Amino acid sequence: MKGYRLKVIRHGITQGNLDGKYIGITDLPLCAEGVAELYSKLEKTHYGSVQKVFVSPLKRCRETAAILYPEAVTVEIPELIEMNFGDFENKKAKDLMNTPEYKSFLKGGLDNPPPNGESMRAVVERCVAAMEKIVSSMFQEGMTNCAVVTHGGIIMNMLSCFGVPKYNPNDLACDFGEGFEVMISAAMWQRSTAFEILGRFPYIYDDGEQAYDNTLF
Repeated sequence: MKGYRLKVIRHGITQGNLDGKYIGITDLPLCAEGVAELYSKLEKTHYGSVQKVFVSPLKRCRETAAILYPEAVTVEIPELIEMNFGDFENKKAKDLMNTPEYKSFLKGGLDNPPPNGESMRAVVERCVAAMEKIVSSMFQEGMTNCAVVTHGGIIMNMLSCFGVPKYNPNDLACDFGEGFEVMISAAMWQRSTAFEILGRFPYIYDDGEQAYDNTLF
């Protein structure tokens, strides 16, 4: 049975990340530390090559894709953009902690968006639309090895929605420049709209040998 591998990777670090700010749809580039860390990970781990990279349209994702896969074709998927945090954009949690709006937001729920922001239900719906576009493209073009460069929250939602085995979304958090590899089969996708989570990504070499570790937990 033909298998389609997809690497789902979080973008590199921005200054907003270093400052501890909500930067959902704020279009920040990678900072110097973020660029250096990605190149360091390229030297120490194995990202491999891919046929195409599907990216969030934000700069931090496009720049990450260009560093990790400079030779690959890149396609922007608007639905891969990070959550819109509305009035919380560019603000730190510690500065919002005592506001009633932030306390309400922290209660969670699918239909509890930040002021002038996006609900989690809308984010989940976007993840579904993005994944349908990506899988359809891979199947139609016969691409068996691709990557996605997007945002941490989007990765958690995509894998918790479609991935098997099932994990708590918080267990699917990943560091900058890292993520997960999944295997998609036409039969599984058509039968249950699901894919198999293979493990964490990129592969970590063992003392320079060809053996690698991608253990999920």
